[in-house]
Amino acid sequence: MNHSKTEINNIQIAYIGGGSRGWAWGLMSDLALENKLSGTVKLYDIDYRAASKNAEIGNRLSKREDVSGKWNYEAVETIEDALIGSDFVIISILPGTFTEMESDVHLPEEYGIFQPVGDTVGPGGMIRALRTIPIYAGFAEKIRDFAPDAWVINYTNPMTLCTRTLYEVFPEIKAIGCCHEVFGTQKLLASMLEEVKWISNVNRRDIKVNVLGINHFTWIDQASYQGIDLFPLYREFVDRNYEEGFEGSEKNHWMNNHFASAQRVKFDLFRKFGLIAAAGDRHLAEFMPNNWYLKDLQTIQNWKFSLTDVSWRIQNQQKLAAQSDRLVNGKESFEINPTGEEGIDMIKALLGLEELVTNVNMPNHGQMGNIPTNSVVETNAIFGRDSIKPVLAGELPPEINNLVMRHVLNQETTLQAALQQDNEMAFRAFANDPLVNLPPHQAKELFNKMLENTKAYLPV
Repeated sequence: MNHSKTEINNIQIAYIGGGSRGWAWGLMSDLALENKLSGTVKLYDIDYRAASKNAEIGNRLSKREDVSGKWNYEAVETIEDALIGSDFVIISILPGTFTEMESDVHLPEEYGIFQPVGDTVGPGGMIRALRTIPIYAGFAEKIRDFAPDAWVINYTNPMTLCTRTLYEVFPEIKAIGCCHEVFGTQKLLASMLEEVKWISNVNRRDIKVNVLGINHFTWIDQASYQGIDLFPLYREFVDRNYEEGFEGSEKNHWMNNHFASAQRVKFDLFRKFGLIAAAGDRHLAEFMPNNWYLKDLQTIQNWKFSLTDVSWRIQNQQKLAAQSDRLVNGKESFEINPTGEEGIDMIKALLGLEELVTNVNMPNHGQMGNIPTNSVVETNAIFGRDSIKPVLAGELPPEINNLVMRHVLNQETTLQAALQQDNEMAFRAFANDPLVNLPPHQAKELFNKMLENTKAYLPV
């Protein structure tokens, strides 16, 4: 990448999944607020019509006087057209449809397995991975052939296996996986400072943390704010709120928001292990033995988090499709709201405009101890001009590392099973997941049913 400061007006971004009405609109919003960058965003999606609508929405947005970042949005019909000449590749796709997701999340309930999310681990995460890995293998090949020097930013789940697949197929790729779960924990620590120390208006970026683990199962073993060690305060905070949980603002109350929680799982894990679990309760619960937090609906309610019903996602998709039409027709004005994501900051840092330290998912080359080389781990990394250097994060205590390692090995098995189209190997990983606490014949029955329901997206 040979951009000087005068050339930041011609940034080329390829957006794979450019018909998105979530991440794509968020990117448009963040780009609109950024006055140091401009250029072209090429939107590629298997739904070309959705990408075309987003191009219209983005170009309408760029013409507004209140928009700082001026970008040209272009829908393209092939992934090659999107990739050629790109400096950055952003990937956020839905692997399959909500029909497949409904099977991922809800079919296991017939066997007593509840999944709040079902996109990373558990039976749902496993089956989602089996249809996602071949797609990402194809992406890696296209990036290798048409944009080998581009930086790739992935937002799709299962994050670990998406990123891992890119490197398995194209080892020289410059790819990272980005997730905002740690940001939520930093915000919780900011709320803690207000409650325990009466320090208000703390920006989560000012809370310095050391992150280590795998995506959605990350841990913090050091946390500070302006020289204050936050662990003793967090212990006090947990003791205060352990029984009832910490609700935060009413908007994010676990009973009226599918994605919120009362942090009780996080607090419980701190009491059990002494480190701060740095993902949301809905994700954390899925990595643990199924009788800890997901035993039954009453247990889930007691821990104060929600199951995200796929029917809600379908209804929300319909609402967003209608909103897309209104935005295209000019009947509704695009509302610019910063997402809180760091994708634009990452791009600026990679262009040499600033330096950034944040958590990312990358292959393990020593940044995390006691985890196999090349397995994708989540730690902090330093972003500079055309450079991302993982920070040496250390290692997790053995009792936590054992929990993490089980999932690391399962994910590696899943990767090879998908690439080799070996269903028996895939089943071995499926049956070894902590949530699949079933007799072998029932586990195999569930696996076969779920595989059948996703076969349209599996290689022949």
